[in-house]
Amino acid sequence: MEDVARLAGVSRALVSIVYRDAPGASEATRARVLAAGNELGYRPDHRARLLGRTRTRLLGVTFDVQAPFHGDLVEALYLAAETAGYDLALSAVAPSRDESRAVQSLLDYRCEALVLLGPQLAHSALTVLADSHPVIVVGRKVRAAGVDVVRTDDTAGSRLAVEHLLSLGHSRILHIDGAKFPGAAERRTGYRAAMRKAGLTPLVETGGRTEADGADAAKNFLNDSPPVTAVTIFNDRAATGFLDTIRQSSVEVPGDLSVVGYDNTTIAGLSHIGLTTIAQNTTALAELTTQRAIARLTTNSTPTEEVVTPHLVSRATTAPPARSHR
Repeated sequence: MEDVARLAGVSRALVSIVYRDAPGASEATRARVLAAGNELGYRPDHRARLLGRTRTRLLGVTFDVQAPFHGDLVEALYLAAETAGYDLALSAVAPSRDESRAVQSLLDYRCEALVLLGPQLAHSALTVLADSHPVIVVGRKVRAAGVDVVRTDDTAGSRLAVEHLLSLGHSRILHIDGAKFPGAAERRTGYRAAMRKAGLTPLVETGGRTEADGADAAKNFLNDSPPVTAVTIFNDRAATGFLDTIRQSSVEVPGDLSVVGYDNTTIAGLSHIGLTTIAQNTTALAELTTQRAIARLTTNSTPTEEVVTPHLVSRATTAPPARSHR
C-alpha cells in the first residue's frame, strides 16, 4: 500500500479509502490510485480486511474435490450467496485432507456459517460445531442437534428410476448401491419400495461412489451374469465406470441392458455417455441452503429440514428390453 501511495503521489490513507470504495476521494484520484496499483500488481489482503470487520459475510463451504456433483452445487451456491450479499470461502475434502481439517480452515477465516456438502462427520461432531456456528448439512439426512438440513428426496428419486424402467417394460431390475455414503440408504430404500409395490423381488449389490467402484460392479455383473435387463446405480460417477466396462464387453446398452444413474452431473449429459439419470435441483438446493444460513445468522430461527423433489432425465442408456429378454 505504501508503494502504491508513493507511485500515485497520495497518502497511504487515501489508498485505503480507494480500495475500500469509501467516500473521500475524487474520481480522478481513484483512477490514479487504481492505475498505480495495477502497474505494481497490488491486491488488498482480503484476510486482513476481514479482521477489522464485525461481520465477514462469509459462508464457509466444505466439498469433496473428487465429487462432480459437489462442483455443480458450489457453482449454484456462488450465485445464491452473491445475490443475497454474501460470499463463499471454499475448503476441499480430499484423500490427503480430511473433513475436520477442511472445517477448521473455514473457522480460521472467520466464516459466519458452515455449509457442509455430503459430510461424513459423526452426528456428535456436527452437534459440537452447531454449538458455535450455524451449520447447514446439504445432501445428507441427519438428526444432529442444532443442525439445518437441505437435501434431495433420495427415496423418491430412486423410486422414479425404477418407475421409469417399469414403464419401459423391465421387470428384472438390479440396484447397485452406494455402500455407506450419504444418500445410499435412502436410495436403496426407494428402490426396494418401488420393486415391492410392483410385486417384484428387489436385488441389491454393493457398489460405491467412484468410477472404480462402478467398474468393479460391472466386472462382477459380467462374471455372475444375473438375469436382469436394467440397473439403477448410486450415482453418475459409479454409473460412468459401470458403463465404460460394460461397453467393452458383448453386452449392449441399452439393447441388452438399460442403465440409470443419479445426480445429473455434467458428465452424464456428454454425447458419448448420454446417461439417463435422476436430477437433483442444484438451484433449489443452493437457494434453500443460503436462505437457511442467513435466517440462522439474522433471526432466532430454529434449525429445519428442507427436502427438494428430484426429477428424471431420460437419455440414451434406457430403452425397452429386447424381446428375447422379456
